[in-house]
Amino acid sequence: MTIDEVTLSFPGEVVTAAHVRYARLPEVAGPVALITLDNGHDHTRPNTFGPAGLRSLLAAVDEIEAHDPPVAAIAVTGKPFIFSVGADLSFRSSLTDPERIRPSLAALGRLGHEAFARVGEGRLGDRKVPTFALVNGAALGGGLELALHCDYRALSAGIPALAFPEVFLGLVPGWGGTQLLPNLIGAERAVSVVIGNALSQNRMLRGRQAFELGLGDVLLEPADFLAEALRWVGQVLRGDVDPVAARAPVERGAGWAEAIARGRTLADAKLHGAAPAAYRALDLLALAETADRATGYAAETEALADLSVSDELAASLYSFDLVQKRAKRPVGGPDPALARPMTKVGVVGAGLMASQLALVFAHRLEVPVVLTDIDQARLDAGVAGVHQEVDNLLLRHRITPDQANRYKANVTGSLTKDAFADADLVIEAVFENLAVKRTVLAELEAVVAPTAVLLTNTSALSVTEMAAGLDHPERVAGLHFFNPVSVLPLVEVVRAARSDDATIATTLAVAKNLKKNAVLVADAPAFVVNRLLTRFLGEVLGATEGGTPLEEADHALDPLGLPMSPMTLLALVGPPVALHVAETLHAAFPDRFRRPTALARLVEAGRSGVYTTGPDGVQTVDPDAAALIFTPSPAATPLTGDEVREAALRALAEEIHLMLTEKIVAEAADIDLCMILGAGWPFHLGGITPYLDRSGISEAVTGQRFAPPGVATLR
Repeated sequence: MTIDEVTLSFPGEVVTAAHVRYARLPEVAGPVALITLDNGHDHTRPNTFGPAGLRSLLAAVDEIEAHDPPVAAIAVTGKPFIFSVGADLSFRSSLTDPERIRPSLAALGRLGHEAFARVGEGRLGDRKVPTFALVNGAALGGGLELALHCDYRALSAGIPALAFPEVFLGLVPGWGGTQLLPNLIGAERAVSVVIGNALSQNRMLRGRQAFELGLGDVLLEPADFLAEALRWVGQVLRGDVDPVAARAPVERGAGWAEAIARGRTLADAKLHGAAPAAYRALDLLALAETADRATGYAAETEALADLSVSDELAASLYSFDLVQKRAKRPVGGPDPALARPMTKVGVVGAGLMASQLALVFAHRLEVPVVLTDIDQARLDAGVAGVHQEVDNLLLRHRITPDQANRYKANVTGSLTKDAFADADLVIEAVFENLAVKRTVLAELEAVVAPTAVLLTNTSALSVTEMAAGLDHPERVAGLHFFNPVSVLPLVEVVRAARSDDATIATTLAVAKNLKKNAVLVADAPAFVVNRLLTRFLGEVLGATEGGTPLEEADHALDPLGLPMSPMTLLALVGPPVALHVAETLHAAFPDRFRRPTALARLVEAGRSGVYTTGPDGVQTVDPDAAALIFTPSPAATPLTGDEVREAALRALAEEIHLMLTEKIVAEAADIDLCMILGAGWPFHLGGITPYLDRSGISEAVTGQRFAPPGVATLR
């Protein structure tokens, strides 16, 4: 089956139109045709390209070609704050017939190449005119590729995001990016942008960073950007400046090959071969050294078509939809109108976690935040720590000096909880001990206003039991942050047995205002993320106690392409925290969660993990730490890596099935969202349940899939 680019269509497309106007510049013969990309929505709905949008771009060039008098140049820019964020991914999601997916994506690839080449090459009949990309805002994927097709590029210093996210999503830059980028900035930097950034949780460049990499010829301030960019266009056309002369030369030969080899090493370290997109992108970047454009573009289209029918892409698009849509609208929450306003926040404790919470509340809510502790030195250190982090935000230009002064003035300390009398919300972040937390909540209830919401940041304990002795347990809920608080986007909002709707609505509203993504969970031991991570960590530790060498057990899950191995995760979380959660879950579910004896030995010995890093930077197993975990009995039967992985995945399938039965969350999609945002699990797994479905483990363990065929899987 073939699909012609002319007949390719997407009924749900929000069309980005290419509007043309003509600008006269001083001492330039002929007008400059300015194409403005605009889908008719504000910045919250960015410009994207589907079939109709690409045809609009082609039509714009046709209009420019017919213009009288002839134009001197073509420039393309975007609507306010947005250049273009690339292909409309919902186009691929709309294709439900597997037989139509590959030819449709191939046709879209060819159409994109044609449209961008018409703009970028500036071919108007039998003459060539210079072309300019005036990148005024976010430029991702195809948006960046359009800019690369142009002869010259002006970048705004206010660009918040510029990137090639395709590999992160299971695709490759398919509209010229893999061929144009390395030939502009060199293979080494191109590998960092296309592979390194994408595999580092889709890291984005800001305008200045992109300019320093050589992606732009001039960097202009966002105020009056378009006017200044057009003034620069005039300078180039008059010959006052020569952007090409200022570009760094591109190294070929051995340097190019070394860059590709580095990219493969990076992909192996991050993915262990679990997803194909990074490797296809590297092949294309390697090809770009010698291939002509036609050959390179044809290879991009072929790769795009091949990847369009991969399970990894289907799972990635499902993940993308979860993060972009479901995460913004938590399922199962009460009427948002019930949420109470926030004018002051209290934080009980002044340790590391409490200080992180105080910072995020002060920064995002911009309200007074008061910390309490029983020790003046600890309290002073906590407040000083918050102030230092505010200064760090200022140094990184994330906030203004005025904001920094205001935030620091808003964060204070008190040795008594009376300071919470006028607080609308108080969150405790004290030692993970149920009795201690119950005492703290009782003390808070005695001083706060009747409408104040009381929250706990517990990672595993029962919120219901914490609130059981209060006169008003209905105003207590859990708000579980993940460490580091400023980085990880997930919070688990825990509805206790007696939490009322106003409390939950307020907590969800606070999470949203903190710019966190909330998942509403029922009150059960360790909630979602910690429960699942502890279950699969328990299987790995259990295998080592059964005689499996530690390194073999730890790397058994590498084929999934997880962000880190279980033992590396253990070191990040900290063995004491992991032990507390494991003990809580063993007490609750002793038939499924092993007694964490090996972990207890590690904590008792004061070990922070099982690996050590040598002077050469190489990570190796610490034999003393390993001996605390690897203690097989004479009758132990070691498992192979495949057997450890199978056991861990079967355990996850069982636990997820039980969590859904217990109605810990509304649907399996919420568990996937938790694993993506709270544990950094890759998009190509779809969180976890799509992988369990497509590997057959879901049905083998539970007798059914977590989602119907075609949801996050190709079939």
